[in-house]
Amino acid sequence: MTQTTSSPASAPHSEAHRDGPLPRQRRTYTIGELAKMFEVTNRTIRFYEQEGLLAPERRGQTRIYSEKDRVRLKLTLRGKRLGFSLAEIREVVMMYDAMPDGNRRQLKRLLEILANKRADLEQQLEDIRLMQLDIDDVERRARDVLASLGDEAND
Repeated sequence: MTQTTSSPASAPHSEAHRDGPLPRQRRTYTIGELAKMFEVTNRTIRFYEQEGLLAPERRGQTRIYSEKDRVRLKLTLRGKRLGFSLAEIREVVMMYDAMPDGNRRQLKRLLEILANKRADLEQQLEDIRLMQLDIDDVERRARDVLASLGDEAND
């Protein structure tokens, strides 16, 4: 169910145009449309709503998501994919809301968050490398012991 708002149905299209520009159409989405668009569950979208990252309009039990909600969900999912915490995602989304085209402070903060993520990943890579060396060492020792046991090792 996609909805748009435009000029009243009683006003002919050409007449409304003569009186001034047509009102900007406002694209809205249902929870199902957003879930399908971003390949997430309705429950995921409701979770982000509960966390204050989305603020759909309510019509009875129906949630109506705006274009702003769609962009916020996109930013949230991108942040999640990059390993951002919910607090970091919220900060970036709020900055986006305040200045959609970005400003110096917003961009510097985003670069700071990205640098921190990069440092975390580099540390994780180093930890994995060291763990692989430990595994290699234990494996080598186990093979050496098996080899020293001779024929018994073939059981």
